[in-house]
Amino acid sequence: MLPLPVIFQITYTSIHFIMVVFTFFFGRLAKMPSDGIPYPVFSYAALLPWTYFANSISQSGNSLVNSSNLITKVYFPRLCIPMGATLAGLMDFFIALVVLAGMMVWYRFIPGFGLILFPFLVFLTFVLSTSVGLWLSALNVKYRDIRYVIPFMVQLWLFLTPVIYPVSIAKNYSWILYLNPMAGIIESFRASILGHKAIPWAQLGFSTALTIFLFVAGVIYFNSMEREFADVV
Repeated sequence: MLPLPVIFQITYTSIHFIMVVFTFFFGRLAKMPSDGIPYPVFSYAALLPWTYFANSISQSGNSLVNSSNLITKVYFPRLCIPMGATLAGLMDFFIALVVLAGMMVWYRFIPGFGLILFPFLVFLTFVLSTSVGLWLSALNVKYRDIRYVIPFMVQLWLFLTPVIYPVSIAKNYSWILYLNPMAGIIESFRASILGHKAIPWAQLGFSTALTIFLFVAGVIYFNSMEREFADVV
């Protein structure tokens, strides 16, 4: 059985295959709406930040346990371990972004002024990934079964995030989806890159506020557990 980080890394490198599968099953067979844009672009523009987020929380969630030898021998800020795991995924993210740019040229999409928001959205995704990773990594040291829960949590989180479907499909209940901080980020990412609609500022503002809260709370919890890492891990 492959270790969990390897499984998620394979998922990231096969993002193009996943896009094709989503396009066939959800775009062609299920006739899933896509805000009036071609479904391959619609799904890939969301899969890009989502896959980075999913990989990051998986690898950062297991980072402390995987670095047990280093933690017990050398003292350094333990916060660097989960944060470094999240930061490392940005390289793959920007490589995959080149493919999205090629798809936009093929489908003749021209980004609007919303593109200036793109760096902030990448940073916000990084902060949210780090926030969740801090919680999971600290819990994983104390409760080792957490590493087996992470894949199921990521799968469930995927279907609660507008990756394969637009928020508009929920109509009057879309506010429920926006309780998920990734929903506002994904929708804003699509709007920023593709320029097919206005940025959902209210939803993005809520996602930003919730991300800040999760990050601050995550740092506090992580620091409270840090002194026990070397003894428990």
